[in-house]
Amino acid sequence: MELSKPLASSTGLTKKQKDRLYGLLYHLLIGGFCLAMIYPILWLVASSLKGPSEIWTNVTSLIPEKFAFGNYVEGWQGFGGITYTTFFKNSFIYAGVGTIFSVMASAVVAYGFARIHFTGRNFWFTCMLLTLMLPGQILIIPQYILFQRLGWTNTFLPLLIPRLGGGAFFIFLIMQFIRGIPRELDEAAQIDGCSRAGIFLRIIFPLIHPAIITAAIFSFYWTWDDFLAPLVYLSNPKLYTVSLALRAMSDPNSGTNWGAIFAMATLSLAPVFLVFIFFQRYLVQGISTTGLKG
Repeated sequence: MELSKPLASSTGLTKKQKDRLYGLLYHLLIGGFCLAMIYPILWLVASSLKGPSEIWTNVTSLIPEKFAFGNYVEGWQGFGGITYTTFFKNSFIYAGVGTIFSVMASAVVAYGFARIHFTGRNFWFTCMLLTLMLPGQILIIPQYILFQRLGWTNTFLPLLIPRLGGGAFFIFLIMQFIRGIPRELDEAAQIDGCSRAGIFLRIIFPLIHPAIITAAIFSFYWTWDDFLAPLVYLSNPKLYTVSLALRAMSDPNSGTNWGAIFAMATLSLAPVFLVFIFFQRYLVQGISTTGLKG
């Protein structure tokens, strides 16, 4: 009989109290993980407001002893007479135009794979997926040789033109979304005399905007943070992106103004946060509905 008593009688807690306790422990655990993940960003912001002598001596504290807002003024001046206005402009050109090229091209290719039957479709789709397994680093040398012979080095062309072919991940993402759209809409448009291009522009494209925005967010994130490709193709400081500019400000042979570097690194996070805040609803919707099929 003792074994048949409810567990609550042995612990002294009711079921409601136990649920509250488990909920509290769960939120404390999640909060701890969140703090561990966000702490490097908090440290970066705090260090951007510290003086040169305090950055590496007062490492554990997130509150500066004396706020040094001059780090942002000094950092924005850049180097070599080139301010961060130029670097941010270059980053927005690279990330903005690159995102438009990549996403729009991926949408067209995804529509072809999802809706158009052509010879070798499965073969080419498999080849496209296999490119996801290729490390990008192995393409650097042959691509550089090609673009160098074309005279495109030290311009934005090697960074932007390849994106007109789309991206394998974005093609797969958008294609899965298109498969969730009923084919009856295409057939109804064809009966009304709509062409393939018209079906895509008038029927499919307006319906896949969650997937388009999701791909655009990912593309903007990855392009904005890209360091290797600009490093390979850009040698003129006037064409540097923010990531290259931050690296150029660090000079191991002389004194480095870490406060200015941390200040500009903090500002470089602002576009990423703003894009996520304004478009997170579409991001969740695009990811959650990508795997659905009609």
